[in-house]
Amino acid sequence: MPTPAGPANTGAFAWLRPGPAPSGWLSATLPSGAVMAYPPSWRGVKGDRGTASAALLGSHGRYLGYLNVTPRQGPESLSDWTRFRPAHNVDEGDRAVHVMASAAGLRFRTGRGSCVQDSYATETGAHYVEIACLVAGSHASTVIVGAAPPSAWASSGPLIERAISAVTT
Repeated sequence: MPTPAGPANTGAFAWLRPGPAPSGWLSATLPSGAVMAYPPSWRGVKGDRGTASAALLGSHGRYLGYLNVTPRQGPESLSDWTRFRPAHNVDEGDRAVHVMASAAGLRFRTGRGSCVQDSYATETGAHYVEIACLVAGSHASTVIVGAAPPSAWASSGPLIERAISAVTT
């Protein structure tokens, strides 16, 4: 597993530059106060209660990009996130989970976080690249996840990274 990056957001997570979302982006706010921004070409989609999700859908409703923000709900912590998240994906039925990068001590707009970038195949055989971060703010901890098929990562990945950079807890 890669060496965790320091607080300067170096290495594989150098794209993480905390700041407000671009003008014109939409946002979804959780009851905890966490805010996730997403591009105007994406649309809000139904998710689990107490969470917010947005997606870019292609032909036949195929996901080309997906974002989700949710309050921390389990035993995960900043110190174990880089191990917890891949194990969680396996527990959810994902196969061939491959950790591409991980880091702890990352700086976000309103807190510190740990992130994992991985790839996996779902039970249905769909393949995704995912970035999942646990962000601890002064009032709450929030999980933000962005995913896209490998074939769409070149176009959706930078938007997912920008949305993660704009999250507030």
